[in-house]
Amino acid sequence: MKSIALQGNKRADRGTTDAKALRSAEKIPAVLYGGKENTHFTVNEIQFGKIIHSPNVYFINLDIDGSTHRAIIKDVQFHPVTDRVLHIDFLEVVEGKAITVNMPIKLTGNSRGVLNGGKLRTVTRRLKVNGLAETLPEFITIDITNLRIGQSIKVGDIQVDGLRLLDAANAVVVAVKRSRVSTADEDEDEDEEGAEAATSDAAEASAE
Repeated sequence: MKSIALQGNKRADRGTTDAKALRSAEKIPAVLYGGKENTHFTVNEIQFGKIIHSPNVYFINLDIDGSTHRAIIKDVQFHPVTDRVLHIDFLEVVEGKAITVNMPIKLTGNSRGVLNGGKLRTVTRRLKVNGLAETLPEFITIDITNLRIGQSIKVGDIQVDGLRLLDAANAVVVAVKRSRVSTADEDEDEDEEGAEAATSDAAEASAE
């Protein structure tokens, strides 16, 4: 996974009034846990916005008043109306200890079903995985080349070395659905079967 730097400042107070004042100053209350002790601090709202709205997942290199920590974003609380970030939970990454993240997926290849008129449907763009920090990739690659009309790839079909996928094994990740013009894939199968049958009949007739 990629890393990105983020500056923070320790909080002197942790009351509701203080939190409102911080948000007015475009600062977001946050907590870092998972290490020796919990650290309450603030980060700049604009800087964090560039991270949270990115499609990527990052290791966060936190610098809190000169103290450095490697962490991941564990939870983000949003305002129910404005969607503004209200609070952030960071989990400190400890060497040798597995962590859980929502990993983005990357589709590769040209689906046979799509080439034959089917419609590609991506059901989810992230998968929950568990693994050591040093084994976490930037994304999970899924090859859809052989995916035909009416077929899907489920969580249980995906294997990634060093990672344990936590979503339900029968959960669909990507599928190819039929469309008004999606007849070629099925017709092609019928043509192939017909050709095989014709070849077999011809061989039998020749033998007789």
